[in-house]
Amino acid sequence: MRQTGKNVSPFSNEARNTYVVEHMTESLLKHLRQKPISEISISEICDDAGVGRASFYRNFDSKEDIVRKYLHSQLSLWRKQYDSLGKDSNSEMYGSLFGYLKDNAEFYQLLGKRNLLYMLSEILIDIYGAKTEDENMWAYTKSFIAYGTYGWIQEWISRGMQESAETMTTLLSQNGMK
Repeated sequence: MRQTGKNVSPFSNEARNTYVVEHMTESLLKHLRQKPISEISISEICDDAGVGRASFYRNFDSKEDIVRKYLHSQLSLWRKQYDSLGKDSNSEMYGSLFGYLKDNAEFYQLLGKRNLLYMLSEILIDIYGAKTEDENMWAYTKSFIAYGTYGWIQEWISRGMQESAETMTTLLSQNGMK
């Protein structure tokens, strides 16, 4: 959002920042549908979003950072919604996760097509993986679960998400994640 002395935005700083982030994210995702991220310029993103380059660098370190932040916000939103249900079984949690992924299949398949699905792994490990303060056995267990979950998701997405969320949950439950 370009501003001049005569054209000062009526948005608060927070609202303006939200506008910039949302529009840059939408712009990048639109361009990703057409070409790989390496072929998308920051200028294209900014021009399409109607914001200046300074706004890009104020909010993001790179084009990939847009995807990471979007992924993190979407997974955090899913987790908040799931937690509000008050359920605590692994089966229910995985069912909810696979349902969320299936509902957003176009986005996750786009990440796979553009070789950006590794970012999902980074986010899952960051949120659910081992922390330095964890006891060793708990750290090993959390890492096993986080990386294994990503493996299931990555393979499912790469195979076109053919199975339903319910089927994926059943398969996971039948193979050790009860």
